[in-house]
Amino acid sequence: MDSKCNCSTSGDRFLNPILYNILSQMDTGIPSQDTLSNSSAPHKCNCEVRRMVCLIRSSEVCKEASVVLVKTVHFMRNLPAFNQLPPSDQYALLNSCWAPLFILGLAQEHVDFDVTDVPADSMLKRILLNRQESPEMEREQPAMAGVSKLKCCLKKFWSLDLSPKEYAYLKGTTIFNPDVPELQAGLFVEGLQQEAQHALKELVQLLHPGNQERFARILLTASMLRGITPNLIIELFFRPVIGQANLLELLVDMLFCRNS
Repeated sequence: MDSKCNCSTSGDRFLNPILYNILSQMDTGIPSQDTLSNSSAPHKCNCEVRRMVCLIRSSEVCKEASVVLVKTVHFMRNLPAFNQLPPSDQYALLNSCWAPLFILGLAQEHVDFDVTDVPADSMLKRILLNRQESPEMEREQPAMAGVSKLKCCLKKFWSLDLSPKEYAYLKGTTIFNPDVPELQAGLFVEGLQQEAQHALKELVQLLHPGNQERFARILLTASMLRGITPNLIIELFFRPVIGQANLLELLVDMLFCRNS
């Protein structure tokens, strides 16, 4: 999807002139003539790339998402083959696959959600607060473009109506990704992915003998998972819960605390 905003060719300052005017004055201390002339000509950007959104029923949806995330980590921990990998490989695979696995969990648990535009006062507060923080602390509000990708992916999985075993084998093909850089046991991981794909194909043929296209459709739909960024998942579902904490660090703690 094109990430360029086509709503206006005049530049970012016209997207929200009120915020632009405030921030411009904060930078220079003196409102420019260009700023004054633009203040009376507001322009709202309606494209999905710049349309910032947040969850409706945030508390409820975030709770459901947290349950799915815990189940996702437990699924990985309970795979004997995963536990046989060197810890560095486990970390690398976790970093690579937690978001796609989480999305598969949302699909399997049929977690649906809706979003709404971020209120203007909330956007202003976030911008002003971010200007007082280090660049590392700045957070990107979820955009409608990314949310639309996620909802489209979920709807495609729901239309496939996968069985629990199909989801399990598909998760296996997602976890054991030999393309993750610097794996110590790359060949072993590649073999595990091939085994998971073969098991999924056999299961599909057993459950749907008359549907020759189903396996290909599952893999095609699964390819959409990599187009959804982990940052979108974090900011949409977990930032309201964990605040400024690092989600990956929390996942690592969950994964390697074997006795919990």
